Amino acid sequence: MLKLLSFLPTSWTIRLIQQVGLLRNSYTLEVRVIVEDETGGVLLVRHSYLDGWYLPGGGVEREETLAEAARREVFEETGVTATEDPQLLNIYLHTGGTRRDHVGLFHLANWQQAETFLAPNTEIVEARFFSQEELPPGLSKATARRLKEFRAGTLLDSSRW
Repeated sequence: MLKLLSFLPTSWTIRLIQQVGLLRNSYTLEVRVIVEDETGGVLLVRHSYLDGWYLPGGGVEREETLAEAARREVFEETGVTATEDPQLLNIYLHTGGTRRDHVGLFHLANWQQAETFLAPNTEIVEARFFSQEELPPGLSKATARRLKEFRAGTLLDSSRW
């Protein structure tokens, strides 16, 4: 399935993922996590089926809290293990696609990393830290907005992803 998605334009891929989620629920709920290193660099991932760089995260599973989903997704996508629960920063309405998608944004301050990030796989092509001064080309617009707001302390001023 993921190989098929890699051939579609990014906008179609996002729309398809949202529609499949709506077959199971009348709305979708996902998480994204800001993970910083000791220098203030931020952890970003590049997916096999989407163009650009994103905060690690994904869908919340049945009977899972948002914090549990945040911990799980960061580990699954990067190999980083949370040593305490991440802090919920805000919940947003994602205005693209179905307009029924909600995103919980978290900050993970305390974590451990294996010696290396997880090897590239069918979902994640690359995961690495970037300094705030050298964010990668292709950073998603929403990721860029959230990082700018996080640095400025203005995350609560926005309710739309």
